[in-house]
Amino acid sequence: MAFTANKVEMWTGEINDRIGGLAAVLEPLAEAGVDLEVVVARRQPGMPGKGVVFLGPIKGAKGEQAAAKAGLKKTPDLTALRVDGPNKPGECQRLTKLLADAGINLRGLAATVVGNKFTISLGFDSDADATKAVQVLQGAGSKAKS
Repeated sequence: MAFTANKVEMWTGEINDRIGGLAAVLEPLAEAGVDLEVVVARRQPGMPGKGVVFLGPIKGAKGEQAAAKAGLKKTPDLTALRVDGPNKPGECQRLTKLLADAGINLRGLAATVVGNKFTISLGFDSDADATKAVQVLQGAGSKAKS
């Protein structure tokens, strides 16, 4: 199992559920040169007209100022891992089973495949859970970074 895992500090904010709502939040970050590794956005079913975005990392004073301008805040109760590796059938299940067998609960997961490689963003309720996940992945032979 050859994959890499990088811990990503997450930020969150509300977005308007309308055409261009997400683009408006991302614009100040793009203008500040923020290089995002994870972006997950979705509607809020119980709040018509509203959505939520989770993204990261945001680094440096300029990036943090842009995030504040966009209405984003660092979230203390969500840490993510971005896991990259060669795609093959069953890899997502194998990775999530490793974490489950270690007693780690996932808050969320988003995955995609491009060509012959996958990227999985794993969300955890705490930095401690993400750190434990890095240790599990390191033990499985990956190149994980905390």
